[in-house]
Amino acid sequence: MTNFTPREIVSELDRYIVGQKGAKRAVAVALRNRWRRQQVEPDLRDEIAPKNIIMIGPTGVGKTEIARRLAKLAQAPFIKVEASKFTEVGYVGRDVESMVRDLVELAIHMVKEEEAQAVRLKAEDLAEERLLDLLLPGQSTAEDDSREATRDKLRRLLRLGELNERYVEIETQEAKIPSMEVLTPPGAEDMGLNIKEMFGNLFPKKSKRRRIKVGEARQLLIDEEAEKLVDMEKVHTLARERTEQSGIIFIDEIDKIASREGVQGPEVSREGVQRDILPIVEGSTVNSKYGPVKTDHILFIAAGAFHLSKPSDLIPELQGRFPIRVELESLGEEEFVRILTEPKNALLRQYRALMATEGIELEFADDGVHEIARTAADVNDRTENIGARRLHTILEKLLEEISFDAPEREESRIRIDAALVRERLAQIVCDEDLSRYIL
Repeated sequence: MTNFTPREIVSELDRYIVGQKGAKRAVAVALRNRWRRQQVEPDLRDEIAPKNIIMIGPTGVGKTEIARRLAKLAQAPFIKVEASKFTEVGYVGRDVESMVRDLVELAIHMVKEEEAQAVRLKAEDLAEERLLDLLLPGQSTAEDDSREATRDKLRRLLRLGELNERYVEIETQEAKIPSMEVLTPPGAEDMGLNIKEMFGNLFPKKSKRRRIKVGEARQLLIDEEAEKLVDMEKVHTLARERTEQSGIIFIDEIDKIASREGVQGPEVSREGVQRDILPIVEGSTVNSKYGPVKTDHILFIAAGAFHLSKPSDLIPELQGRFPIRVELESLGEEEFVRILTEPKNALLRQYRALMATEGIELEFADDGVHEIARTAADVNDRTENIGARRLHTILEKLLEEISFDAPEREESRIRIDAALVRERLAQIVCDEDLSRYIL
């Protein structure tokens, strides 16, 4: 696990997310506490439970992005799930344990890539020998010095990349699995996957000869040799351990399963879903095809807008499992200006890069940037508030004509100022009914 201080974590999040200081501090402390727990004596370590977080705020203010960037920073298995797609056991829909199984699958992929990277040098050597056998076929003898000299010369040319355009014929294997659909009862999706895997192992692998360039063949052979060298039993063990100790599950739209106060009539088993999620958040053992996985130390981050309900509408037991509550502020014109210009992946930087591929240099004047931000804030106030996502729709509409004509345009430099923004968007912004559909 990476050893970042809370201040360093917040600083890293600031590179991609504007504002929301409270939420950043909360997740930074939660991540640091995981490192602290690893330093504690083993007998007490198991007693320290993660402090789960619930983030409250409208859509488009950075809830998902904070959790996603945090997981990338921690190099931890991370999965985002929608609470509304789960149903109580016995109803049609996904059962809540599938989120843990999906997290294990992600961890397997992560660890497998790391292990393959660790044996890559050895895999490269083995792949090189196989390529040389293809480039210089036939058996070598002890007396054949000229053959060894030729082989060494080919090896040198191969490493210099001078043989990359030559063609070789290699044999690849692919599993021949018949097309089939396995119908399983609700909540038993894994059973269908296991049956497919079982049938896949019964059918022999089909060999196929392909004629490809040396450069491509080298990469294929390296991947093939690395896969042979990776110990999958070790991968499964490490992945389960990483899931249990540093996994992060982000449960979005949790307000959709809160029972609204004073609402009568059938509510699609909202409380039932909460009661099913509860044991996983509390700490239980979930069976996966790689073995049992304990959820006691998985960090859960829940998020929701809570427009029609409030966190206190969740069942008390579930509320108690999310001790840290953070409210995210709505975004206004000032924040939109910063979102457009400051982050490492700022929207204007993305559009400049896209247009540069067509040989067009986009220049955004300061007054143009402020006009885009003002328009986005204005439309959010008068229609639905979708936060920073409004900037995407505004920019797409603003640059629609430029993007369409880009390949045929003769001018190589286009300046976007306030006058141009008003000209392109004035009619749509003024007509509220039209802006509901277009922006």
